[in-house]
Amino acid sequence: MQVLLLAHLTSTLIMVGIIWFVQVVHYPLFSSVGETGFPAYSEAHSRLTGHVVGPPMLAEATTTVLLVVPRPSGIPVYLAWVGLVLLAVVWISTALLQVPRHTKLGLGFDNAEWASLVATNWVRTASWSLRAIVALAMVAFTMN
Repeated sequence: MQVLLLAHLTSTLIMVGIIWFVQVVHYPLFSSVGETGFPAYSEAHSRLTGHVVGPPMLAEATTTVLLVVPRPSGIPVYLAWVGLVLLAVVWISTALLQVPRHTKLGLGFDNAEWASLVATNWVRTASWSLRAIVALAMVAFTMN
């Protein structure tokens, strides 16, 4: 159980760090790239970001499910489910809000799409931040 919790906490905290960097630094800088080079920049961003976020997102998803079914003893059932629901919010937001905006931006910079990407990404930023609190609480419960 300790390895599972450590993998879960680590992958979640990695994603929290990444999403805050993306929200505060990376996405805001999209508007500074320039229209001419933006399609190539956008394509590279999407391709390269997948290499960075793919492994921790998959580890986080796997460990989140394993903390629900079968739930290790010592972890309150409500924490396991809250973590799963928050992760579902992240993945649904990614699929329905961020990916479509990235797809449109891949065709060329559009100020409205960019502003919408930055605004809607707060859903993931908040959800991942709450997941960090849940993951830390799980660890705290098992330390007693």
